Amino acid sequence: MNTPVTAIRYQSGFGNHFASEAVPGALPVGRNSPQRVAHGLYAELISGTAFTAPRAENRRTWVYRRQPSVVVGGYTPYAQPLWKTGLAEGVNAPPDPLRWHPVAVPDGPGSEPLDFIDGLRTVVVNGDAEAQTGMAAHLVLMNCSMSRSMSSVDGVDGVDAVRGRRAFINNDGEMLVVPQQGSLVITTELGVLAVAPGEVALLPRGLAFSVDVQGPSRAYVCENYGAHFRLPELGPIGSNGLANPRDFLAPVAAFSALDATPGPVQIIKKAGGQLWQATQDHSPFDVVAWHGNLCPLKYDTAHFNAVGSISFDHPDPSIFTVLTSPSDTPGVGNVDFVIFPPRWLVAEDSFRPPWYHRNVMSEFMGLVHGRYDAKPEGFRPGGMSLHNSHVPHGPDTEAFDKASHAPLAPHKLEDTLAFMFESRWRMRPTAWALQPALLDAAYAQCWTGLGSSFPG
Repeated sequence: MNTPVTAIRYQSGFGNHFASEAVPGALPVGRNSPQRVAHGLYAELISGTAFTAPRAENRRTWVYRRQPSVVVGGYTPYAQPLWKTGLAEGVNAPPDPLRWHPVAVPDGPGSEPLDFIDGLRTVVVNGDAEAQTGMAAHLVLMNCSMSRSMSSVDGVDGVDAVRGRRAFINNDGEMLVVPQQGSLVITTELGVLAVAPGEVALLPRGLAFSVDVQGPSRAYVCENYGAHFRLPELGPIGSNGLANPRDFLAPVAAFSALDATPGPVQIIKKAGGQLWQATQDHSPFDVVAWHGNLCPLKYDTAHFNAVGSISFDHPDPSIFTVLTSPSDTPGVGNVDFVIFPPRWLVAEDSFRPPWYHRNVMSEFMGLVHGRYDAKPEGFRPGGMSLHNSHVPHGPDTEAFDKASHAPLAPHKLEDTLAFMFESRWRMRPTAWALQPALLDAAYAQCWTGLGSSFPG
């Protein structure tokens, strides 16, 4: 879908029940499935939870489309060996802190074309998608779009030509996309999201989408096999703060002449940890109207209302949680999405960076831009780190020395955005992630200068 970014419209609110129609009268009034839907459309229900889930938890959306999603050819295996699923597809690694250099996006003459599907590389995994627990953290390297027209695939015919128009459906989990380099235009069944670095997109399980890029692009992805991401409870914080519901944006119903043009479209579907491909003769982005509360969302992290200490001590990082996927243990996340945005540091008589720590939760971090206050050197934008359960970590020698002697005047951390996917389950790196060329072999040396000053 070649929709100009400036023309994209949104609706506001996390968990809202939305209603949107691109053609007046396309939405039924007073019922969901009339005998004949207006304009010759088909009614289809997309369920994100069981029919019998409590009303407050139930997520579903009715769509009204040109053709139902059952009109598709049979699926055959699709090879993407670098996309891994579940703890079993990771490899054993020692309980060391791990850090990765930024991985360059292949670009220039002779580079392999990589879109969102083929450019994805799994970094760490845990849990079990079939049991609907756990998550995976991926890095995506993209140099081409999924919605290229057939004519743009020069010199390619037959099966490969179908790849000029592609859509992806993930039946294993919802996907939280964190752009780091380059802006993304994500076309979904329910409309279009434009997502730039500093923003994130949340794409529901089972919903078709396509990702367009304008040039070499890189993004982090959390694939959540467990309970839906939701806003964390605020408790004593009160009714406002952190990520506010109104700042999450949902798309409006949209379709274009390109989507109405007959022609083969390759559908890639992930199910049971495997990728499958099929071909259909029409676009899956043919929804003319929809209503419901299961929908893609985007969020600008600049709207996050950070809360911190105004007296003493560094607060726990949980105070920076944007979204949480709960587990069966109250208060313990299947996966939490945490950000470290620009903010003021004002605590008195306090060591202001994060303290040295061994956490029962496993922490996968990435840096979108700027510098991270606990690792001013070595941890670069586009890089990643992993501190598994009970693996010690904390400020490097430079950060410790600086923070231990800095005047404790109010100080604002600016031009920075780091994030963390935190999970109760141990994360196993993949064989791809453990390649020596990708790992920062000198990472642990950042703490070697922390000698003993105790006089005894």
